[in-house]
Amino acid sequence: MSDLRDELYSLLVPLTGERLIVPRACVAEVIGYQAPAEMTNAPPWYAGLVSWSGRSVPVVSFEGAFGQTLPTVSSRTRIVIFHAPGGRLQSGYFGMLTQGFPQLVRVNADVLRPDPSRSFPERSPIICQVRMVNETPLIPDLERLEEMIAEETSVMPT
Repeated sequence: MSDLRDELYSLLVPLTGERLIVPRACVAEVIGYQAPAEMTNAPPWYAGLVSWSGRSVPVVSFEGAFGQTLPTVSSRTRIVIFHAPGGRLQSGYFGMLTQGFPQLVRVNADVLRPDPSRSFPERSPIICQVRMVNETPLIPDLERLEEMIAEETSVMPT
């Protein structure tokens, strides 16, 4: 049996046709959907800004940032608020649109394996894909995503 110290509480974040797996510690909160205030001249994946805990937090579509079709907002849509790991965002956080509520899972080396069946472009917001029991979630590059948001935010007029 695996030692509890070797386990990591993680969240499976539902997207359109994919799921991300992220450490629980990366997530500040999951909130209900609120329409983001649109940003002029922003790329389609940059949904806009929402108010959260007294901060103006940028919200993105991971699917869009990865070059896929933007998801349709539904009654299941949520916003996952992530800690910005690189310190590039003024709010210290960013949000990601999801297609449902993330699922809490515990993972360890016994259930998580690399899955080299797909490759991703070097500057994409995806590190890799893994195999976990009967799932193949993606591991997002949250620092790269934060960098993409910071680049767009810095060129936008205030």
